[in-house]
Amino acid sequence: MLKPRTFLYVAVTLAAALTLTSCAGGSPAADSASPSASHSTVAFNSADVTFAQMMIPHHEQAVQMSDDLLAKDGLDQSVIDLATEIKAAQEPEITQLKDWLTAWGEDDNSMSGMGGSSDGMMSEDDMMTLQDADGAEASTLFLEQMTAHHKGAVAMAQLEIDEGENADAQAMAANIVKTQTAEIAVMAELLASL
Repeated sequence: MLKPRTFLYVAVTLAAALTLTSCAGGSPAADSASPSASHSTVAFNSADVTFAQMMIPHHEQAVQMSDDLLAKDGLDQSVIDLATEIKAAQEPEITQLKDWLTAWGEDDNSMSGMGGSSDGMMSEDDMMTLQDADGAEASTLFLEQMTAHHKGAVAMAQLEIDEGENADAQAMAANIVKTQTAEIAVMAELLASL
């Protein structure tokens, strides 16, 4: 069995050999037609791009909802903890999604047309209602809204698992399904206890 370090050297050497081999062949016209292809051999398709472009504003709204809630007084500590966990999980994912889009040569322009019940996005009125709520009302509203929001994210992530090609994006999607499904269950328990 190869030691981890030996395996790494073998993998790097193999990758370098494959890269040199691919650079040696091919026509200049083919190389100039897709300059990004020579910088990255990572496979992706339109489903991966759509997943990243839609999940960025979706996550950003979840972070905003969490920030709005955390700015309030008189909240249940369990709800505070949940909002903090949501921010901690989703902020680095936003960065990663943007990095992928850059690497893929795609815009990270958010899908401004989002806002239907299927994706779980909150309307401006929903966001204002949460901002204006206090204490127990704010906790209840946050949990109800975030449950719908998470269900939308799980559906979008499942679509990426089913139709995407990029292994890293599919791994993130699988993690979103797992963690947010678990958080939906936690939110149901919290709602029942408030």
